[in-house]
Amino acid sequence: MTYLTRAAAAAGALLTAAGLLTAGPAQAASRGVLPGNWLYLTVTKGDARSSDTRGTLLMCEPPQGHARASEACAELAAAGGAIDRIPAKQVFCPMIFAPVTVHARGRWDGRSVDFQETYTSACVMRARTGSVFALDG
Repeated sequence: MTYLTRAAAAAGALLTAAGLLTAGPAQAASRGVLPGNWLYLTVTKGDARSSDTRGTLLMCEPPQGHARASEACAELAAAGGAIDRIPAKQVFCPMIFAPVTVHARGRWDGRSVDFQETYTSACVMRARTGSVFALDG
């Protein structure tokens, strides 16, 4: 199964489980798929073509679906939903090249979000994105 197929299947399963994706009349489609602020987040170790990808759906009203949902939602709220505006933490990371690619897609304050970045290591990723991509807790 390809990465996009797995991501779509996971998102569809989560939406169906939450009762947000139903086969109803056209009025259901007009109100949007998910209410409030939400992002589907993925973290891929290695280059973007790697199969070592983890993902989750972060929902922020109320915070859920993520190991550190409350922290991630608070950081995103403070940055206006812009991941690249989360203040970088002052940490020292080992100079070991172990690339990590992150991707966030969703909606924040009614705007579409599509953020992708490759960091030189997971340490640098955490320093630059806070709790948003901390999928393992």
